[in-house]
Amino acid sequence: RILDIAHLLDRKPKALSGGQRQRVALGRAIVREPKVFLLDEPLSNLDAKLRAQMRTELSKLHKRLGTTFIYVTHDQTEAMTMADRIVVMKDGFIQQVDTPQHLYDMPCNMFVAGFIGSPQMNFIESKLLKEGDTFYVEFGSEDTKTTRGVKYRIPLPAEKNAKGALDEYIDKPVMMGIRPEDVHDEARYLEAFKNCIVKADVEVTELMGAETFLYLNVEGFNYTARVEPTSTARPGDNVEIALENSKIHLFDPETEKT
Repeated sequence: RILDIAHLLDRKPKALSGGQRQRVALGRAIVREPKVFLLDEPLSNLDAKLRAQMRTELSKLHKRLGTTFIYVTHDQTEAMTMADRIVVMKDGFIQQVDTPQHLYDMPCNMFVAGFIGSPQMNFIESKLLKEGDTFYVEFGSEDTKTTRGVKYRIPLPAEKNAKGALDEYIDKPVMMGIRPEDVHDEARYLEAFKNCIVKADVEVTELMGAETFLYLNVEGFNYTARVEPTSTARPGDNVEIALENSKIHLFDPETEKT
């Protein structure tokens, strides 16, 4: 009943679909009451609705059994929603081990930053400048043939230079990262982040119901913005967008480390 296969008890495995077989395998593991569950992409053959349902059931099962689950997945939604701790791996090497929220807020490098979050983080080649006590990231283009030839300077909050982390990068290239949910076209954000506004050409819009994705071009750089469904931006429009500067991530372009 937990796995929603009670009505299939009289069938042989060959008469089951891939998703049903996967649930049988899961049930076979559960009834043995092991000390550790090793699950390798257990939901990959299920349709979207059943996958969401099984995520919930597995989480309930985990709480009820109190057994350790080691769960391999490429689906970051599964990782973020079900895990207490996530190990992010690339090419067989561990990149970061952390709680889901900490991975999202404080990725250790560009791979982790781009892997966690959907749509993925925007990466923009920039330069780090310092004027007075304020650090800025500068990006844009002076090529007026392909763009408007505008350079933008976004001020960074003082805490971004905790322990002097940015001092060695002054006047050097850096990779700026900002998540789509921290790029806004709503009036209240344009008001709140007046010194972080850039102009963007809207190339594609995707209405998702509860939100809208805007695919933008800012001086030759591609941005994705995750905005409210009330957004009036349409393909071909030139709009103002505000970057939430407290949510900007900076990476070393060579080592890709934060």
